[in-house]
Amino acid sequence: MIQDIAMQEALKKAADAIAGAEALVITAGAGMGVDSGLPDFRGDRGFWKAYPMYEKLGINFVAAANPEHFERDPAFGWGFYGHRTNLYRQTEPHAGFAILKRWLDGAGRDGFVVTSNVDGQFQKAGFAEEQILEVHGSIHHLQCLIPCRQAIWENDEQFEIDFATMRSATVPTCRFCGGTARPNILMFGDYSWLPGRSHGQQMRFDLFCDQHRGRPLAVIEMGAGTAIPTIRHLSERIGAWPEATVIRINPREAQIRPPHISLACGALEGLQAIDRLLAVVG
Repeated sequence: MIQDIAMQEALKKAADAIAGAEALVITAGAGMGVDSGLPDFRGDRGFWKAYPMYEKLGINFVAAANPEHFERDPAFGWGFYGHRTNLYRQTEPHAGFAILKRWLDGAGRDGFVVTSNVDGQFQKAGFAEEQILEVHGSIHHLQCLIPCRQAIWENDEQFEIDFATMRSATVPTCRFCGGTARPNILMFGDYSWLPGRSHGQQMRFDLFCDQHRGRPLAVIEMGAGTAIPTIRHLSERIGAWPEATVIRINPREAQIRPPHISLACGALEGLQAIDRLLAVVG
């Protein structure tokens, strides 16, 4: 009961912070997609549960998400990323995305999304492209492996994956030099990622920050863990601004210093609970 009361108090504070905010920063890590049915790559065991064929090969997530595969064996590299491309294309964003969008559109608030996810789910849910920063790039865009030039283009390739070998029947090629194309994603140990698209997004986000620094602002962080803490650090950096409040929603790693708000639950559960309180206030 004490825990329930504490959670209700935290939810009320979160609802008050959002109701009083002139703008929202929506930050999201991998846990954001779990309620949409996307796999949780938390630890080797979590990765192998989603991709048991890699356990047989002795390959963990860090090893699978390595650009060297595209150079040594492009069909194998695209086995992993081709499957993920198919998966993300098939996945429908959960109801929490619509709640967040309504909090922006319904109140006429300004807002920006910052995500470490490469799945394009915020765009699929209807968020404006010019209000999204994908810090690690996007699987829905391609670039040359070399790269022969700074070009980035949309991924309209089709993939057929052999799950026994984790190889793709097709390998995308660079539309300029004819060599191997790779996803425009920042991978582990990456040496050829082209950051131009993400840098353009970063410039728009920087302008947004300049406009709202020191104004009533709520940061809604979902599913951002400590293993790769890019998103958590960003949320906390913005949370240090005057008039800014961070609402951290995370079932396992929700800890954050007061006066910021910790909600130890999944993204969808937390957003729905806050939304119910906002409906009562509204």
